[in-house]
Amino acid sequence: MFEKRIIIDPEIRHGKPILKGTRVPVEIILGSLAGGMEIQQIADEYGIKKEDVQAAIEYATKIIAKEEIGVYA
Repeated sequence: MFEKRIIIDPEIRHGKPILKGTRVPVEIILGSLAGGMEIQQIADEYGIKKEDVQAAIEYATKIIAKEEIGVYA
């Protein structure tokens, strides 16, 4: 789902992932969630849809799933 809603364009916000058709970066959405905002509050605050917030969560989940965890002594 997120592939239709999240884009990376070097000409917009220095290539950070944003919601398509906006200048709202994924990191702002995730930060708002981490700060305790509800999905609908975020959607209302940034003039986006609930599905956009969910796409940002899905995008972040896919990125984290690809991370390799190393054990460092």
